[in-house]
Amino acid sequence: MKILKKPTILVVDDTASNIDILLETLGNEYDIMVALDGETALSQAKENQPDVILLDIMMPEMDGYEVCRRLKANKRTTEIPVIFVTAMNELVDEEKGLELGAIDYITKPFSPPIVKARVKNHLLLQLAKEAVERQNDILEEKVIERTRELMVTQDVTIQCMASLAETRDMDTGDHIRRTQFYVKAIAEALKNNIEFSKLLTKSNIELMYKSAPLHDIGKVGVPDNILLKEGPLTKEEFEEMKRHTVYGRDALREAEKMLGTNSFLRFAKEIAYSHHEKWDGTGYPEGLKGIEIPLPGRIMAIADVYDALISARVYKPALPHERALEIITKGDGRVMPEHFDPYVLSAFKAISEDFRQIALKYSPKQ
Repeated sequence: MKILKKPTILVVDDTASNIDILLETLGNEYDIMVALDGETALSQAKENQPDVILLDIMMPEMDGYEVCRRLKANKRTTEIPVIFVTAMNELVDEEKGLELGAIDYITKPFSPPIVKARVKNHLLLQLAKEAVERQNDILEEKVIERTRELMVTQDVTIQCMASLAETRDMDTGDHIRRTQFYVKAIAEALKNNIEFSKLLTKSNIELMYKSAPLHDIGKVGVPDNILLKEGPLTKEEFEEMKRHTVYGRDALREAEKMLGTNSFLRFAKEIAYSHHEKWDGTGYPEGLKGIEIPLPGRIMAIADVYDALISARVYKPALPHERALEIITKGDGRVMPEHFDPYVLSAFKAISEDFRQIALKYSPKQ
């Protein structure tokens, strides 16, 4: 709508006397365009975009109803307010005009004060409508920008915390990158399962993917002589190593307190604390069993074990993909199928080739 100059009104009427009256009534306050027939009116409205159209109903060849229908069907003119101009004996068709999209009726013979008031009121309403739309657009842009800022904050926070873990263990960097892609692959494979569809929404899968690098954040609290030991850990050392799940949970819990319980760290906290729990209840730190283990922890568990098997460590060589797959699905004494959620294990089997490709892509080049 034009707000820096006088509003424009398109008067459509095939009777010269009616046009003269409207010109005299409105001409001092508005720019007036005139059309004597429907085709001209449609062309004028499309090219010049008036702010209001005063439209006669009874015209030869194309009546006002058809003109209104075509105006509302065209994207360029659909938002222009249309006020029908009608004789008293045509009021029976008022409902028809309103159904076509007209906003009001002015009856003949004209009352100049009523014409002025009706036109002014509808112009003010149109201005208010456009102001609301502009405000909504501004608010929407602000929401989008704020959401973008929050997403960047999330990503930077998670990346910084994950980088902290990398400084303690040089093997961690590639490991956390691989495991986050494993987690996403399994979550995508499970999302259509009715057991998990409510949790595994698109946004939650993305959040799990971003949170996965924090699964071992608690290792920053494990002493170097244990974390970096070359060789098997003693029983006492292993007990201390297991506490990384608690350290990670506690650190993320403190951060979450500042952000609120619905913060983006909720999955990270669950993953850090429960990814060493086992489906049969033989895991740690709590010995949770079955669905007592949060789903993000159950997904991370298989991702973590697979990556540990295919990765070389000072105390063991890397296993090929096929052997890691066999151990997870059939067991080798230390790793057993019953350690994993059956649904997660089934998904892993179905997409095991995806795991192999992820491992190849994100492993150090020899």
